[in-house]
Amino acid sequence: MAPTPKHSVSVAGVVVGEDGRVLVIKRDDNGHWEAPGGVLELDESFEDGVRREVLEETGLEVQVERLTGVYKNLAHGIVALVYRCQSVGGEPHATEEAREIRWMTAEEVQSSMVPAFAVRVLDAFKEAPQSRAHDGVNVVLK
Repeated sequence: MAPTPKHSVSVAGVVVGEDGRVLVIKRDDNGHWEAPGGVLELDESFEDGVRREVLEETGLEVQVERLTGVYKNLAHGIVALVYRCQSVGGEPHATEEAREIRWMTAEEVQSSMVPAFAVRVLDAFKEAPQSRAHDGVNVVLK
């Protein structure tokens, strides 16, 4: 019998402002623009992980509203759950993990992010959760 494959589980929060713009970070480790997020810890719920990651990376406290998508990075075996969030406190600021923070429109998201990460943000505006796979850069069509 083949061994069970190992996957890493990550969470991310798409924080949507009253004006419809989303809060994104420029990651310190790779310089890419993404929604704030990271690896889920073993002892925390998905929602607690989202709240922790957004706070650590942006300084914002958020209320998690709903799951907006599940994404698998086929190249690295990472499964990410993405949630739409609303800010409930704090002021966004750069952190050790996020060298820059910006509120972006949907158009800015499309032009600033690689497709595999832009789609996560844009899916937060759809009514139903999405399920997608990608290679780390591009979405793999079903």
